[in-house]
Amino acid sequence: MTEIPASAADTLFLLIGACMVLAMHAGFAFLEVGTVREKNQVNALSKIFSDFAVSTIAYFFIGYQVAYGDNFFGSAAELTEKNGYEMMKFFFLATFAAAIPAIISGGIAERARFGPQLMASLALVALFYPFFEGMVWSDTLNFQGWVESIAGVGFHDFAGSIVVHGFGGWVALVAVLLLGARRGRYTADGGLMLAHPPSSIPFLALGSWVLTVGWFGFNVMSAQAVEGISGLVALNSLMAMVGGLLAALVVGRNDPGFLHNGPLAGLVAVCAGSDLMHPIGALATGVVAGALFVWAFTATQNRFKIDDVLGVWPLHGLCGVWGGIACGIFGAEALGGLGGVSLLAQLIGTVVGVAIAVVSGLIVYGLLKQVVGLRLSDEEEYEGADLSIHKISATPR
Repeated sequence: MTEIPASAADTLFLLIGACMVLAMHAGFAFLEVGTVREKNQVNALSKIFSDFAVSTIAYFFIGYQVAYGDNFFGSAAELTEKNGYEMMKFFFLATFAAAIPAIISGGIAERARFGPQLMASLALVALFYPFFEGMVWSDTLNFQGWVESIAGVGFHDFAGSIVVHGFGGWVALVAVLLLGARRGRYTADGGLMLAHPPSSIPFLALGSWVLTVGWFGFNVMSAQAVEGISGLVALNSLMAMVGGLLAALVVGRNDPGFLHNGPLAGLVAVCAGSDLMHPIGALATGVVAGALFVWAFTATQNRFKIDDVLGVWPLHGLCGVWGGIACGIFGAEALGGLGGVSLLAQLIGTVVGVAIAVVSGLIVYGLLKQVVGLRLSDEEEYEGADLSIHKISATPR
């Protein structure tokens, strides 16, 4: 058999990973479709697909260069001479970048205007997310050197508990607070909650399954080379997934919405340390994440009166924070991990990531709220966030 050059094998490896993460965006879409009211289902599908397109453009022209100092602006002849692996790396990382608006979409569902959200996606993926991505996964601002000078080792986030999920979840919280609750969600005095139950548990479950399967590309392929494939990453992802599911099932008292978000909570949390933890540590990480999601989602909706439709702040924001910290705990040799991590370093990186995300959200969504407005009109929100899209799609051809 002819031996495949390493670069070609690595390129194919990243192509498979990119396609698996690309498929996760369908999972985001159907998770939202199943959770929102029926009148807003078309909007959920259209918004996430459109966000992906805008994110890709933003990342190609600006974001990738901000994060890694590289671009693909040369002639086609020059690009053919460029290592194909580098172009595939862009594709793979672009699917990560596009996850930011996909995460936010679930939090602001059913009352955000379509156009301004696309503008927010453009700004976040072009500038703000790549800035933090470059700090952790590249050499921007020598962030890792700074953390190492304090904690002895750098901040470790193998597949993005903080870089992707934490960032997206905390930006989403800011956007949700600036938008305010859906009309009819809470009474005028902030007392009684008027529930909007999921419109389709089967769609919600489908979204969860698609995300769960694609997540193994998200985590395992973060090695970015065939030589770096780790069965430990796959096994840890599996253990965290089932841990999150079982915890959400028990703490959520068999609620199907909690059950299908539980595995996602576990997977969010294990991203950072999936390459270091012992499988039992990954299981514990997932269990805590699943229980944390149920508690935080309930508290957010009932106690704090924050109308985060899909619970993206508890799922991605808080479970992402837990994942960054858990990496420093269960990645340590004393608890069966491979070591090379520090709880102090993880705390520093996590706090910095949250701070950057919150500031980014305030800048992007704060400016949009002042300049063009974020919310639908009363009529549009009453009839459905996808009002204009319904009009187009219903036009006879």
